[in-house]
Amino acid sequence: MTSAPMSGRKAQAARNDELILQAARAVFTADPGAPIASVAERAGVGISALYRRYPSKETLLQKLCFDGLTLYIAAAEKAMADQGDPWDAFATYMREIVDADTHSLTIALAGTFQPTEELYQAAMRASDLAIQVHGKASGAGVLRPDITVSDVALLFEQLASVKLGDHGRTEQLRHRYLALVLDSLRLPPDKRPLPGPPPEDAELRARWAPGSA
Repeated sequence: MTSAPMSGRKAQAARNDELILQAARAVFTADPGAPIASVAERAGVGISALYRRYPSKETLLQKLCFDGLTLYIAAAEKAMADQGDPWDAFATYMREIVDADTHSLTIALAGTFQPTEELYQAAMRASDLAIQVHGKASGAGVLRPDITVSDVALLFEQLASVKLGDHGRTEQLRHRYLALVLDSLRLPPDKRPLPGPPPEDAELRARWAPGSA
């Protein structure tokens, strides 16, 4: 059954909402203290249109983090439902979490707003699933036994901190270092070629150029 097409006004509201959320993620992961007006400017929408959807900065931050948790939960549920090779299921879970980039929100926004009860419930669900995914890989004997769920959480944060060049280059480098992480976690060891080229000196130096931040 296909859903009915949205009216012009509803379609525009949906587009505006997506623009606002994309802009908010970019603005607040770069500067959690930025004003909400910066989001409207980046999204190219009027401040009144933003406030109609999100009446406060806190409401917007809550929405960003809830959406991030939703992506995390979906990846973890998929890993738990996967009846194939245990290592492939775990590695796919790791890759999908890195692609979702939920931990950039954790790094930037933790402690900057009051979570809602809905967020607490989603966080508890995500935490429970993380334990299950870890237990599934450990029980199958494919994950080194001295690695904990908390270790994996901080590895995700380390990978989220890799930012170099544009979005595509950042994504490429994160997967390169994820491959190294996965090699270090797997039992028995499995050394595969790393994806993407290493960072070049010019790329690293470019971060210090005025206006590059």
